[in-house]
Amino acid sequence: MKYEESVKIYEEAVKYIPGGVNSPVRAFKSVGLTPIFVDHAHGSKVYDADGNEYLDYICSWGPLMLGHSPKELTEGIEDIIKRGTSFGVPTKIEVDMAKIIVDAYPVIDQVRMVNSGTEATMSALRVARGYTGRNKILKFEGCYHGHSDALLVQSGSGTLTYGVPTSPGVPDDVVKHTLVAKYNDLDDLRRVFKEQGSEIAAVIVETISGNMGLVKGKQEFIELLRELCTEYGTVLIFDEVITGFRINYNSSPAYFGVNPDMVCFGKIIGAGLPVGAYGGKKQIMDVVSPVGPVYQAGTLSGNPLAMYMGKKNLEILRDNPQIYTELERKAKRLEEGIKSNLEKLGLDYTVNRAGSLLCLFFTKGPVESFDDAKKCDIDKFNLYFKEMLDRGILTGPSQYEAMFLSNAHTDEDIERTISANYEALKVSHNL
Repeated sequence: MKYEESVKIYEEAVKYIPGGVNSPVRAFKSVGLTPIFVDHAHGSKVYDADGNEYLDYICSWGPLMLGHSPKELTEGIEDIIKRGTSFGVPTKIEVDMAKIIVDAYPVIDQVRMVNSGTEATMSALRVARGYTGRNKILKFEGCYHGHSDALLVQSGSGTLTYGVPTSPGVPDDVVKHTLVAKYNDLDDLRRVFKEQGSEIAAVIVETISGNMGLVKGKQEFIELLRELCTEYGTVLIFDEVITGFRINYNSSPAYFGVNPDMVCFGKIIGAGLPVGAYGGKKQIMDVVSPVGPVYQAGTLSGNPLAMYMGKKNLEILRDNPQIYTELERKAKRLEEGIKSNLEKLGLDYTVNRAGSLLCLFFTKGPVESFDDAKKCDIDKFNLYFKEMLDRGILTGPSQYEAMFLSNAHTDEDIERTISANYEALKVSHNL
């Protein structure tokens, strides 16, 4: 691989953009490399400024269920642009989109569109506080819910990668109402509720965390959350920015058989365009302005471009359930292939998978918590990442990110990835 053009662009980028990137994990800083700059993409592959081709397992961090630039999504987008990109007044497609989401997630009655996952989680917590009249919220170690002030406490993803569990610039007064418990720890969860349950407005949780690698919530953990929130009158919020419409079309309620009071979406509901949404039961959503007193607004919320792409994306996923069947089959094959490679090479590492999400942890398992994930050999991962990149396999440049499969990945792509994984592990471990 040649990276000269990407290096040249990066040297220009750092003059005008902090770190040369518009989101920290893109910097490749944690793996000691200069980031690649993508020129274009199609299907399961991206192509960088130097002309290198990569099999893409980032998929824009999850939205691209159908791969890059699928014809069935992009056809007709020019007509939408010509009719206008933003109006500041309602459009019918916003109503159509809301109906699709509520129909797919029937435990909620209404949904409000926003512009990012961060905006969705921030707004949902404000609504929960307004609804309950309480101030405290509970989150879990290693779960990332966007970069709003109150949630940058023991979060995962980029903050974990760069060793900043609580970001500077967040006032103590803001986070004093944020409680943190251990993910998947039933005893710790019971303790928190016993001590402060009557003061907790909301619990926000990734049912399957995608920001400390990939860690599934245990069934009994998710069920206990529902039980305790019901007992204490606390609003249970599922952060499905990553999992929504990815683990299956009906998301976490279908996967775990547990219903939240509110939900946050992003990523897939915009098919790659900036988008977010939060929803809940009608009695909760009735506190949102203009019906109720809790204020939340957005100039570009529900913009027709994002709604058009998201609506088509969800319709395709709804009408073609075989997409999920095929994603499960291919992801399982990738999981089995990597596990087989580990066994052949005598490496006692861990592979976690949930549907089309997967992570190779450079540590002995099981990996079920933030503390487990932090045991990974980061130096070995960094060497492995570079070897995979040089073999044309693009994964998240951090041990604490998941791999995302798309429907565009072929069986040949999976076999190529398994082969590259074997060679990259072998070389990075001097085996």
